[in-house]
Amino acid sequence: MAIDKVRKYLKKFNKDEDILEFSVSSATVKDAAIAIGCDEANIAKTMSFIVSEQPILIVVAGDKKVDNSKFKQTFNCKAKMIPSENLGELIGHEAGGVCPFGINSGVKVYLDESLKRFEFVYPACGSSNSAIKLTISELEQYANYVSWVNVSK
Repeated sequence: MAIDKVRKYLKKFNKDEDILEFSVSSATVKDAAIAIGCDEANIAKTMSFIVSEQPILIVVAGDKKVDNSKFKQTFNCKAKMIPSENLGELIGHEAGGVCPFGINSGVKVYLDESLKRFEFVYPACGSSNSAIKLTISELEQYANYVSWVNVSK
């Protein structure tokens, strides 16, 4: 299971015991906010795209959407999301549990500026009923991100 990959990955940072598992779905921003008891904006949703024929992840605040023109300016191509049936193969996690932890080798991670306004955010942890509470600096450290980007509206 992908949550086991994430647990093993986060163990390197002594954060594996901080993973929250719910008896209800946290697969969508709305579901996650209800399960956690926070605002939808505090959910750090991880979106997956193909750029230069390679999979990438962009972590965005739950109340934001990707702006196509900003994406094109940043990555020099049109935003093309990875179909859900290809997520496991390309990223290492299935829809509803995609996160920047325990991912396939070579997948680049970017963090969107929309996250910087929060003290804490809640990314998923590899399953459709998990999350973890992280500070922005913890997210930076554990996500092994390439850079901050501004691709949301």
